[in-house]
Amino acid sequence: MRILLVEDDQMIAEAISVALKDAAYAVDWVGDGETALRAIANQEHQVILLDLGLPKVDGCTVLQHVRAAGNTIPAIIISARDGLSDRIEGLDLGADDYLVKPFAMDELLARLRAIIRRQCGQGSPMLENGTLKLDLSTHIAQVDEISVLLTHREFALLQALLLRPGAVLSRAQLEERLYGWNESIESNSIDFLIHGLRKKLGAEIIKNVRGAGWMVPRPS
Repeated sequence: MRILLVEDDQMIAEAISVALKDAAYAVDWVGDGETALRAIANQEHQVILLDLGLPKVDGCTVLQHVRAAGNTIPAIIISARDGLSDRIEGLDLGADDYLVKPFAMDELLARLRAIIRRQCGQGSPMLENGTLKLDLSTHIAQVDEISVLLTHREFALLQALLLRPGAVLSRAQLEERLYGWNESIESNSIDFLIHGLRKKLGAEIIKNVRGAGWMVPRPS
């Protein structure tokens, strides 16, 4: 999953980026609201982490523009503004959650997992399609009696597929979800990851649709 971090404090942004990357998220960071609106318009991200006190265009205005355009991308406000009226305003403008700085990174990660569960209509901490289960908090994949701890990239790829079971994701779509702006992508990286997942979990777990991409089957 690829996240857009909108935060004008470089030290805070770097700390959040490191924590997110360690948890297998791809992260792009921008430091002002104007750049954030351009990035959001490109529709490269699945979640926005949005500060409110931003240069050029403040966070509330960013959120207003995003929702007025009909964009339903999940957004978590991360702000030092801890007043009740601030939290109510942010949520009423269309934020999915509101986290007051300073916060524990584990709490941010838990709130992200909750958003992922809502996106796929599940209350369980697992993503699954009936055969394959993926624990969002431990990064353990399970098929029958096989349980495997996945690497960050393997987890990110399998999560992307399980969020849309039955849908074919192309190489470009998978790369978009796994890599941020400043990360280099080797030409065979997706093939390498899929080969590793099939070796660990079984050849039938991920289906190849020739000329189109890859998918995991829908729940039976």
